[in-house]
Amino acid sequence: MNANNTEPTVFLVDDDASVVSALSRGLAANGFNVRSWTDAVTFLREHDPTVPGCLITDVAMPSLNGLELQSELSDSGCTRPIVFITGRGDIPMSVRAMRAGAVTFLPKPVAMADLAAAAREAIAKDAALRESCKRRATIDGRLNALTPREREVLMHVVNGKMNKQIAASLGAAEKTVKVHRGRLMRKMHVRSVAELVLITAQLPASVSQEQPRSETKVQ
Repeated sequence: MNANNTEPTVFLVDDDASVVSALSRGLAANGFNVRSWTDAVTFLREHDPTVPGCLITDVAMPSLNGLELQSELSDSGCTRPIVFITGRGDIPMSVRAMRAGAVTFLPKPVAMADLAAAAREAIAKDAALRESCKRRATIDGRLNALTPREREVLMHVVNGKMNKQIAASLGAAEKTVKVHRGRLMRKMHVRSVAELVLITAQLPASVSQEQPRSETKVQ
């Protein structure tokens, strides 16, 4: 499967082949596109994080258990939502999994209705995460298109400064600030300061809380 396939997929991992077979059939009967593995290491090697969907995995597996698999995915930057199933899970294990971002934790034998509901929830969460990342990438691209001076002006604008105040802080002519402001608004694809503030609020703290510098050099 490649990144061009946008159909959400349920990635199923369980070391018990009979469980994999039964759950695959049940999920497919509920309308899910399913890919399955009986080995977590092989799954990691073949897994394509660009394909939308969720992971359903057993916890107690040889070579690499479910929580270790969750950690491996997280360390690689993959935020794919996970549904855990287990016949030997306990409360501490469940808490650990949930704190690490698991959607839910279902005991074996799992009811197909519960598993299908959990898969739908996880796929919806994945879609929301991907949309958020897409918006963030778009904003990052626009921000990177700004010149250093336009970026400085942007930070002053979102901090509520007027053109005259910005000009005084930067040691620049007010008309020059107006030009920079107009350009950055176009590059950021916004028509109002309110929109600009909303967009910068979605940036990481290191950027959105960046303090504008004051200069005495006139441009």
